[in-house]
Amino acid sequence: MKLTIHGAAQQVTGSMHLLETGSYKILIDCGLDYEKDRNVLSNEDFPFNPADIDVVILTHAHIDHSGNLPTLVRLGFNGQILCTAPTAELTELLLLDSVSIFMRKVNNSRKHKRGKVNHGQQPLYLQKHVMDTVERFITIGYNKPFRITDDVTVTFSQIGHLLGAAAVILEIQEDGKLKTIGFTGDIGRKNYPVLEDPQPLPPVNYLVCESTYGGRFHTTDKTVEQTLIEIIEKACIKEQGRLIIPAFSIGRTQSLVYSLNKIFSNNLLPTVKVFVDSPLASRSTQIFRKYHNLVNKEAKEFYEKTGDEFEFDNLTYVENLKDSRQVSNYFEPCIIISSAGMLDGGRIQDHLFHNIQNYYCTILFIGYCAKGTLGYRLLRGDPIVHIKDRDLAVYATIKKTDVLSAHGDHNDLVNTVLQIEKDQLKQVYLVHGETESMDALAESLITEGIETIIPEKGKTFILN
Repeated sequence: MKLTIHGAAQQVTGSMHLLETGSYKILIDCGLDYEKDRNVLSNEDFPFNPADIDVVILTHAHIDHSGNLPTLVRLGFNGQILCTAPTAELTELLLLDSVSIFMRKVNNSRKHKRGKVNHGQQPLYLQKHVMDTVERFITIGYNKPFRITDDVTVTFSQIGHLLGAAAVILEIQEDGKLKTIGFTGDIGRKNYPVLEDPQPLPPVNYLVCESTYGGRFHTTDKTVEQTLIEIIEKACIKEQGRLIIPAFSIGRTQSLVYSLNKIFSNNLLPTVKVFVDSPLASRSTQIFRKYHNLVNKEAKEFYEKTGDEFEFDNLTYVENLKDSRQVSNYFEPCIIISSAGMLDGGRIQDHLFHNIQNYYCTILFIGYCAKGTLGYRLLRGDPIVHIKDRDLAVYATIKKTDVLSAHGDHNDLVNTVLQIEKDQLKQVYLVHGETESMDALAESLITEGIETIIPEKGKTFILN
């Protein structure tokens, strides 16, 4: 059995791991790499022939895990894509949204400049390729072993982080013995709004583990609601300004809206208008409603007592672009939730363009921003940023909180590994993290007596 780490090696985005048993090739995740010199077309340079891949297993819908699947299909992959049912539906939404983003960038690159047309950027894939990809989805429930071949069985384990997200457990009969390997995908955290807690992983011989928050610890002295109340009270009530929250449309937005619902339903703050400016968020919220059986106990109880977790009186879902532009003309204190979470594309850029120089605007980051993104530059403290072809000075207040981070922190990651029986666990491979995060997590695991490896990109390991 051979394992090759082709993506998210000593970086966060672009998850893609190849497992080979005999001549059978299994690809675990196929995500977009946002860190390839910011050139999206470099994502089509696969280090293998896509037609040689027999099956893809998808841990969850986020684009850094799913976003390059249509490219794989476009270049010759002809097998099945295994995932949970919510992951299949959420992935379809995200991939179609990616096409829209690609086409906007293409159109922008073709604008006339000094009488010449720039034909530079091309879309990585089109809607046709997305629909070809969607047709390959085969959905599997949690904790239900699925036999891929006579020698390979896969089981999905609830891992939190996002509706439908799963750790992948593979049991492989090879050379007369059973070998087991786990892929965590992205590990969630306990007591996260809407989502169930991650399940403990079963015994495995090898584990490919994410490390996003290695060496970092989440805030524990305040709840999600306490943190939001404090920020809203200052930004919208005392200063009578507006609070802009960049949030991923799928996952983060639903957890945020549910938390705001609890605050306003319990009259913990005066009424403040809330705009969710993301058609993708509206559509994905419908999927959260459809799979309501998978939300956590608290959210189910809230629904029984109060009603829909994702609806309340002062909340408006903004559907069309005309209404989105009208939000900028709303001069009362308000909260604007818009995508994308890292600020690279989406309607959030319009809101930033009109508010980045507003002293009475607060921009609150509630998630990770990869290096090279506009969100990363704002969090870094750049005094001037480039938005929509203009350099703008940053006068708005920039804030960040991790209370709504859907990633487990250092302790969560360590505990995920330590729950696995040590006498069976041979090696742990760390992926999906910056170098310093991987180093910190590796140090803790090695201290616990666990052999831990930080693979270089393209490195192949023989798993005996």
